[in-house]
Amino acid sequence: MMRRIPRLTLAALLTSALPFSASAAISSAAILASTTSPICLEYKVVGICYWLLCTNFGCKVKTSTKVRHYIPDAVVSAYANTGENPWTEVSSTGAPSASAQAGNDGTTNHNAENNITKFKEADVIGHPGAAVFSRFVSSFGYSCHGATTPYVPYMLSTLDSLAWRYGVPESVYPEALTPGMRDVGETQSADMWGSIYPRSGFIHQVEDFKAGAVIAQRAGDITTRSGQPHVYLPMLAQAEPGYWPAGELKEGDARTGKWQQLTPTMSPTCVVFPSPPPNVDAVDEAYAWALWRPYSCCERKGQTFLGSTDFQ
Repeated sequence: MMRRIPRLTLAALLTSALPFSASAAISSAAILASTTSPICLEYKVVGICYWLLCTNFGCKVKTSTKVRHYIPDAVVSAYANTGENPWTEVSSTGAPSASAQAGNDGTTNHNAENNITKFKEADVIGHPGAAVFSRFVSSFGYSCHGATTPYVPYMLSTLDSLAWRYGVPESVYPEALTPGMRDVGETQSADMWGSIYPRSGFIHQVEDFKAGAVIAQRAGDITTRSGQPHVYLPMLAQAEPGYWPAGELKEGDARTGKWQQLTPTMSPTCVVFPSPPPNVDAVDEAYAWALWRPYSCCERKGQTFLGSTDFQ
């Protein structure tokens, strides 16, 4: 049983290393611009909410529109060299520590070395584009709020060394020992990218882009759940009357979340892994994606929420 770390103490640890660096591949400005994607947003009117409004003159039922759309909750980075997060302004957050000295893998990408294990660090940091996104989505109508705070680290793998570098305790989990139980892709379709478990930084994968994507999926899997044996903060909002937040991320299921590539190339669209080509390997083996997650909500029209009706 791992010792529980107080939430405030963990937040202080995760945010203590925020001096900026200028050595990475994408800036906050570029990430902000990526939030205005109507394809990733996928704004829809999905139903009607019912509210009981009571005044001194009596009570009546009011209605409001129920909407659903995706929100860029976090920037998830997967990179080979410890301390070299491709997001410029936060690259120093994952600097080497006493328990996480270095990264990278032992392969030179020669065909004869394709079986050598790759390693990547992973950071999950609150998406910086909340204000830009809010203005963008307001043009569509009423909007929901997400589960994260800009620039707050929800996971830094350098602080999760026992689980991330040694696979403790997940190497003996059924998901890690049972082929096909939690995979990104399928062996039958010859499009197997890798397994979710153990959720560590090591992976057997010939193509570096696919390795980075699986590592990002693992980090998203951890941070969208509570009570995991890792050092992290959950990206989970509490359900409220008229508000249905995103839940657990599941590989291959866009209804739980989807990915917008930020680097090495910027994409205006969102996908789930495995995604169709082109999937380009980065020269520096560093990748970043925005994780968009689905939320539903409706405007409060009374004191008491009576329920909702979905069109589908």
